[in-house]
Amino acid sequence: MDKEKLIKCAFFVLGMVSVIAVGFIVFYIFSAGVPGIMKVGFSNFIFGKVWASTAQNPKFGILPLILSSLWGTFGALLIGVPVGIMCAVYIAQIAPPKLCAIFEETVNLIAGIPSVVFGLVGMMLLVPSVAKFFNLADGASLFCAILVLALMILPSVIKVSVASIRSVPAEYEEASLALGATKIETIFKVILPAAKSGIASSVVLGSGRAIGEAMAVMMVSGNVANMPQIFGSVRFLTTGVASEMSYAGGMQREVLFSIALVLFVFIMLINTVLNLCFKGKTK
Repeated sequence: MDKEKLIKCAFFVLGMVSVIAVGFIVFYIFSAGVPGIMKVGFSNFIFGKVWASTAQNPKFGILPLILSSLWGTFGALLIGVPVGIMCAVYIAQIAPPKLCAIFEETVNLIAGIPSVVFGLVGMMLLVPSVAKFFNLADGASLFCAILVLALMILPSVIKVSVASIRSVPAEYEEASLALGATKIETIFKVILPAAKSGIASSVVLGSGRAIGEAMAVMMVSGNVANMPQIFGSVRFLTTGVASEMSYAGGMQREVLFSIALVLFVFIMLINTVLNLCFKGKTK
């Protein structure tokens, strides 16, 4: 076997290892999560409004957790995506080279910060500030979770968007400027539409980061399974699993795996819907 065929075989084996690993994860999540849903009942589990897993008569309704996760993700994208895209435009098209390098290093630094640090800063600074500003008894809320998640998805949105904008051929910009368009008109009417496929990918990555975050959200959201209110304490699907898995047993543990299964399905659905929406717009 020559060297080229050997390298192809090595890449094929490594690729298959990744596929098999993902397959085992999916199989385990479904095999561990379905029994809990069957025991509680699909309707009681998905649409139940009370989560009391340690009560004498436990209830395992996760509707508050589902709605909190969806609202938190939507709010983070609503704030983080426009800010991230505008930052990417500034870095890729407007900023001087030296300032551009500073901004890029700053984005890389934010991307490398562990989520627990975001949560700690949010708990020590953001939560008390929100409580004081809005005259609340406790600032830990869905609002704080949205702000922290919006900050955490910024690096993903910015880095992918910058790469997409820079990949647009220079001829597009030159032709637009030659036709009399201003720099800003060229950016928003020529370059961004040409880069929208990559920008769409950044939104998908950001949504996955937002809905899958646990530790930072747990520290700033209050971690109480209430129906979501903007200034009320909430619990996300991820924090529900992370906060109880260490001591759970029996039926409670089975239901926590069921929550993980629901979270997995939601991530797949959200990514599929976003991909379909953006593919439709890019045609």
